[in-house]
Amino acid sequence: MIVAIIDGYTDEPAGLGVPPYLGIYPRYAYGAIKKARKDASIFYLTIDDLRATFLGERGIATRNKTPNFPKTKEILEKADIIIYIGGLHTPGKYLSAVPGSVEEVARFLGRFRGEKILGGPAFMGSASMGGIKITSRELQLAHQVFDHVVYGDLEAFLFDYLTNPEDADPFRFRTYAELRDYAIIGAEVVKQFPDYPDFVIVEIETQRGCPKAAGIGGCSFCTEPVRYRRVEDRPIEDVVAEVKALYDLGVRHFRVGRQSCIFSYMAKPDGRVPIPNPGAIEKLFRGIRSVAPEVKTLHVDNANPAVIANYPEESRRIAKALIEYGTPGNVVAFGLESADPKVAKLNNLNATAEETYEAVKILNEMGGKRGYNGMPWLLPGINIIFGLPGETKKSYEITFQFLKKLLDDGLMVRRINIRQVVVFPGTPLWHMRDKVKTEKHKKLIQHYRYKIRHEIDLPMLKRVVPVGAVLRDVRAEVFDNSLTYGRQIGSYPIIVGIPKEIPLNRFYDVLIVDHGFRSITGIPVPIEVNRESPKVLEHIPGIGRKTAVKLLSKRPFKTEDEFFKTVGEEVAKILKGKIRV
Repeated sequence: MIVAIIDGYTDEPAGLGVPPYLGIYPRYAYGAIKKARKDASIFYLTIDDLRATFLGERGIATRNKTPNFPKTKEILEKADIIIYIGGLHTPGKYLSAVPGSVEEVARFLGRFRGEKILGGPAFMGSASMGGIKITSRELQLAHQVFDHVVYGDLEAFLFDYLTNPEDADPFRFRTYAELRDYAIIGAEVVKQFPDYPDFVIVEIETQRGCPKAAGIGGCSFCTEPVRYRRVEDRPIEDVVAEVKALYDLGVRHFRVGRQSCIFSYMAKPDGRVPIPNPGAIEKLFRGIRSVAPEVKTLHVDNANPAVIANYPEESRRIAKALIEYGTPGNVVAFGLESADPKVAKLNNLNATAEETYEAVKILNEMGGKRGYNGMPWLLPGINIIFGLPGETKKSYEITFQFLKKLLDDGLMVRRINIRQVVVFPGTPLWHMRDKVKTEKHKKLIQHYRYKIRHEIDLPMLKRVVPVGAVLRDVRAEVFDNSLTYGRQIGSYPIIVGIPKEIPLNRFYDVLIVDHGFRSITGIPVPIEVNRESPKVLEHIPGIGRKTAVKLLSKRPFKTEDEFFKTVGEEVAKILKGKIRV
């Protein structure tokens, strides 16, 4: 049996699977198929492989396959089963890959005979950046193209379908006991991932469902409690066993990100705010480190700031564990969404502005120190959603003033993610969709997005990564328009623009020389001052065009001191120990 798994990339409230992140769905599907049919030949493809094959588009996430790896078209022509995994619920801006959609993949798959299965969160549709997309048309198309549309867990359906097809239920969800084998067996699919082995970061699941939603209901817009109506915590030993399997295969970057709140792992339910269990989280990350001692990245993702604010001592213990066993540059994303208390109440949001402020303070206190890779150890991120029901013109100003208070009080926030609300079937927002404000407040949204980017993001980024800082292990990913774009591997890495072309898919240490609103400019170090172009040298603060020309005329410099005398003391402070003559 030949099976093709096509990864269209997933991005949802509690999980990320857009390269270089390898999400849970392809791994679990691979494991379920292998457990059911040991003789199956399973090929992992990406939506970029299809684009390259049928459209001639060379996506970043296509791979130079090994000589024995068949071509995409040959695999699809021979495949008995073709599985498409997709679903874009929390869209962002991506550097290395663009997620696909059911509409896009349908154009490619119609010509092939294999049984077609749609899995992942794709059945709920995909959200385009900034707007509302009612997804019933996409679901209708899915039923026309695919023989099976899976609404439950893809891995449960695949195992049932391959062992007893008459009983296969597309609405069935698996248990964590079932998942144990799928996750470990499925780890080997990572060897077919385009960024394997050096650049892949694997998403690890610890929990599903929303602890707050289990107590008093979920946020109005969120799809997590729609898919998973109860909270399940994955056993510590199962998480550790999966990490070990991946680590033994050469994976060195992990994001324990597939949960709605890492601070609520194994927590005790207590209405709106569960009681955290620091002992369980310490045991989890200690266990991960014991099987992955040379891990290069160990990060997390979401947290409910209300948990941190209401249980500060327990949360400090958890933050300490994330720092002790994790790696610097870690980011915990807080779902504030709106600082307007009326909007928060109407949409049943996670936390108040006051709770979020306290949580930001606690994480700054615990994780604000700069780590060995140039980034602070553990910082918060803030998620904002514009267009929610109940918003008024005043709501935007309230949220802006909240963010300004964080800045004015000297606190650090790694990133502020601003999205426009997207309505999905099954969410509480679906029944309030006539009250969504994205169209009515379109100009206000544009105004405040611009205002936050210029007046909050820019000075905040200068605080988090000041000029003169060196970011270690920045992977060069893309070259475009005279700039090489790179980033560290991690949860929410900052994009670094390097003002020249350098070899891609290598790691560089980069000196920060300038800031944009959401990205920074850097130069690889050590800087070869006798060889570097004047254009690059001009980017160094204190070296303008005039000084760059002067440097050109005096080269070659024989010593560092000779160079520093030419550029002056202020530049020397920035470049001390970062040049080579």
